[in-house]
Amino acid sequence: MGKTLRTTDEQYPSEDIPAKLPPPEVTLEEPRSEKPDETEEDPFLVKFAPGDPRDPKNWSRIRRWYLTLASGLLVLNATFASAAPTGIVVPLQTELRMSEMEVTLMISLFLAGYCVGPLLWGPLSEQCGRRPVFVYTFAIYTIFQVATAVSRNTASLLVFRFLGGTFAAAPLTNSGALISDIWDANTRGKALAIFTLAPFAGPALGPTIAGFIAESVSWRWLFWVLSIFAGVCLVLIVFTMPETYAPVLLIKAAKEKRKSTKDDRYYAPMEREEAEFLQLVEKVVAKPFKILFQEPMLIAMTIYMSFVYGCLYLLFEAYPVVFTEGHGFSAGISGLTFLPIPLGGAIAVYLYVQVYNPRYEAEARRLSPNPVPPEFRLTLALIAGPIYSVSFFWFGWTSFPSVSFWAPMMAGLPMGLSICWIFLSLFNYIIDAYLSVAASALAANTVVRSLCGAGFPLFATRMYVVLNPRWASTILGLIAVLMIPIPLVLAKYGPILRQRSKHAPKHALKAVGALAPV
Repeated sequence: MGKTLRTTDEQYPSEDIPAKLPPPEVTLEEPRSEKPDETEEDPFLVKFAPGDPRDPKNWSRIRRWYLTLASGLLVLNATFASAAPTGIVVPLQTELRMSEMEVTLMISLFLAGYCVGPLLWGPLSEQCGRRPVFVYTFAIYTIFQVATAVSRNTASLLVFRFLGGTFAAAPLTNSGALISDIWDANTRGKALAIFTLAPFAGPALGPTIAGFIAESVSWRWLFWVLSIFAGVCLVLIVFTMPETYAPVLLIKAAKEKRKSTKDDRYYAPMEREEAEFLQLVEKVVAKPFKILFQEPMLIAMTIYMSFVYGCLYLLFEAYPVVFTEGHGFSAGISGLTFLPIPLGGAIAVYLYVQVYNPRYEAEARRLSPNPVPPEFRLTLALIAGPIYSVSFFWFGWTSFPSVSFWAPMMAGLPMGLSICWIFLSLFNYIIDAYLSVAASALAANTVVRSLCGAGFPLFATRMYVVLNPRWASTILGLIAVLMIPIPLVLAKYGPILRQRSKHAPKHALKAVGALAPV
């Protein structure tokens, strides 16, 4: 017979969080000592003391910023590899006689791996810790990159791309969770601003570098470059990235306590969880979708982010129609036309850090000791939504071959800025609203948007050829207009939805929702 124990915020201390952040409930067996009074705390429950240096939130700021940049680099690695084959279409078609659809599948199957990987890596990191998942997935991912570089036929290329994408998906869910492990709510937004740039800088840089590789050396060198990049990241993980997940660190602390005191009654919360096979499968595989289908606000955000993410990968098929066929650019030069997208993202990050984040910190001081409501994070999405839709109209209606290529190319600036703000806003909202199950919530989100990322390129070329770039972009812009009300509805009804949520932490329900002043 078990009983339910809620751990307190002392287990997860932070000098900056102005409110209690309880982890999820865990079912514990009856203590092996005498039953304590219901009002007393179990003396054998191991937890972090205030200021405990073992708590990742108490590590030095230099160390935490290094881990933030390193986790962003892992995401950059994975997303760079996802879109890189766009730049080697001609060599693949010449040497391996691949069709246009098969080359597109090299991107889509890699992203299809993103649909499988998060089902395992996000929940597994909440059971085994962040570090083991990073180490083993990146080691296998590196092996598959090498296998792709030496592939001799189309079938092996496609299989290795899918498997590589499956293991490359680990940073997409676990890097965001790592940031939530080490930063308090005030600084987490600034850290995520840097992290969020990576998923969009990587795909934009991939075709650029791949295009110039294809013009000078064998297409296989692209995958050797990806292999070397993955190997360097693996070395950084093994030697510089420690475990950051507090419940796993508490298990280690409990073991040390039992060893030093020779008293087996000391325990960490996770050690009392039952670990039967079916329960483990439910937690690892079903948990992300269980959270997704129980949370209307997570569904709404996932739909919006999936459309935006799918359109990003759609552009890797649309840009060649406009710039390679329309303006006659080579593969390398055509790849350069993607650069305004990450440049717009960099501008978005700068504005976030310099303008928006100070307002968030001021709001945190004003509401202290209560937390800032998650709805405060939605301000940027409200601004970015209209900008995103306008950027498609801009790109489409300046894509005539008779118009300077600078006109459609510079539409990438507002597009990159708005994409970054939409993801920054909604990423932060997901983590704030589902703090204790952030990895699983992000895993579900990643799976669905990766489906869109994999599916959109399959019809993109046909869509832009049949409808022409003007009307194809207009359709996407109109759909983007329909998405604009989603953050507005969440801003208004988010507190009510969180009140009814099974997964939103109770601390987030105490404060009244507010939006940042614009």
